[in-house]
Amino acid sequence: MKYFIKTFGCQQNQADSERIDAAFHSRGMTKAKGYKDADYVVINTCMVRQSAENRVYGLVNNLGKLKNENCKLKIVVTGCMVGLAFRDKTGLYIRRLKEIMPQVDEFMPIEEIGFDNSPVRQDDKHAWIPISNGCNNFCTFCVVPFTRGREVSRPYEDIINEAKELKSKGYTEIMLLGQNVNSYGADLVKSSKLKPVYVKHLGRYRIPTLFPHLLEQIAKMNFKKVYFISSNPWDFSDELIYVIAKNKNITRTIHLPVQSGDDNVLKRMNRWYTRDEYLDLVANLKFKIKNLKLTTDIIVGFCSESDAEFQSTVDLCKQVGFEKAYVSMYSPRFGTAATKVFTDDVPHKTKRERWQILEDLINKPHLKKHARV
Repeated sequence: MKYFIKTFGCQQNQADSERIDAAFHSRGMTKAKGYKDADYVVINTCMVRQSAENRVYGLVNNLGKLKNENCKLKIVVTGCMVGLAFRDKTGLYIRRLKEIMPQVDEFMPIEEIGFDNSPVRQDDKHAWIPISNGCNNFCTFCVVPFTRGREVSRPYEDIINEAKELKSKGYTEIMLLGQNVNSYGADLVKSSKLKPVYVKHLGRYRIPTLFPHLLEQIAKMNFKKVYFISSNPWDFSDELIYVIAKNKNITRTIHLPVQSGDDNVLKRMNRWYTRDEYLDLVANLKFKIKNLKLTTDIIVGFCSESDAEFQSTVDLCKQVGFEKAYVSMYSPRFGTAATKVFTDDVPHKTKRERWQILEDLINKPHLKKHARV
């Protein structure tokens, strides 16, 4: 029996697919070269945007035509779309998926693929290490807490042991993955012997984390480069900045999603920082970490975003001088707060124009502006 895996979405999905690969391999199956050679096609889905969902629907439709030629072909869908379907207590989303994709033989929650088998790595030098799964933040636009659930940290020693194993096998670069790596270990602090780092937020030290400890211990294993993604601005501790500055093998390119540069939009998004707080963090990072580069995520056309609010985002981008930005046009996501309390009232034409402005400003080198922070 042969299997083929198609992955959509972020690095976390890519890492999940490496574990799916290991699970199928452990059953005595071999990897197919393509869809036509496979007995099983596993589609690891993303649904952070409607366009990501649409690509899945299109692929399944095309695979359905292959099933007419090969009646033994099985289509398995997993990942974020299935995560949402199994967490949606109304049952509406799973019924919707079954109606749109009747060709699918199984909707498999990614949780069924554990960490019992070593991932089948796609690279012999660079490796992903998931350190947590899920998110507790509930930004109004984001479906991740519904697709992956609440944040759960992997055991500290399991991560350390995986890093040691990778080092012994000659891996030189690793990336630590989580929806928000900064809050890693918040659910482990009561059972951990390590002293948690508390991050000051909303006027008091209230967010415990073990991530500075974890990052430093892995950096001291002498990997050539240690990366991590993704970080939220509101719990980026001074201790974490110190660890990065002190260990030269930790990446100097930090992904720090801002989403918007306007306080009113940030409030509607349920992002727990202000424009000025974000800029203060950027200034602190640049002051303490030499040769720092910042990348970010930005959503344009979020519910009721005015021209003036968008201009605030443009101005912030000019000040920060991002190395790269992943700019997206807002699209409503099933089950999120934004779909329940706001209206998607910014015309698509306006979203597209705003997307192009930021694309030209940040991602086209000959049009980039110099940072002023």
